[in-house]
Amino acid sequence: MTLQKINTRNTIIILMIVAAGAFRLVSARYPYVLSNFSPIGAMALFGGAYFTDKWKAYVVPLIALFVSDIFLNHFYSGSWQIVDSSSIMVYVFFIAAVFMGTFIKKASILNVTAASLLAVVLHWLLTDLPLGNLYPHTFVGYGQSLVAAIPFEKNMLFGDLVFCAILFGGFELAKSKYTALRANREIAL
Repeated sequence: MTLQKINTRNTIIILMIVAAGAFRLVSARYPYVLSNFSPIGAMALFGGAYFTDKWKAYVVPLIALFVSDIFLNHFYSGSWQIVDSSSIMVYVFFIAAVFMGTFIKKASILNVTAASLLAVVLHWLLTDLPLGNLYPHTFVGYGQSLVAAIPFEKNMLFGDLVFCAILFGGFELAKSKYTALRANREIAL
C-alpha cells in the first residue's frame, strides 16, 4: 500500500470520526429530544474496525471523545473542565468498544448491529455503576441506577444504530467507488 493510499484512507476515517464527535455538540443543544442520542459507540466501533494501525483505532476516537467532552462540559457547567470523575467509566466503556470494533472483520448489517447492541449493553452496565451520591452503593442501588438509565440507553441504541449505518455504510460505499480507501487485504480479494 502506498503512502498516499494510507494517508487518504486514514484521513477519511479521521474526518468521519471527527464529524460524528461534532454531532455530540448538536445533540447537547436539544437535550430533551436527543438525550443520549449519541455517536460515541459508533465512533469507537468504527475506529476499531477500520484503522489498520490499531493504536490509531484507540487514539483518534479517544481524542474526538475527549475534545467533544471538553466542549460539552463547558456547555453544561460554564467552565472549561477537562474531565470529571463521572466520565471515567465512559472512557473505560469507550476503550472496550474500540476493542470490540477490532473484531469486525467484515462490515455487514448483522455484524455491525450485533456490535452496536453489545456496545450499548456494555455502556449500560459500566456507566451506571452507583459511584456517585445519587444511588446507594449496593446491589439494590445498582439495580435502581440501571432501571433509571433505560430511557437513555434506548436513545443510545438508536443513536449507535443510526451512526453505525452512516459511518460503516458511508465508508463501505466510498470504498466501493474509490480503491484508495481499501485496505491491502481487501484489494487482494
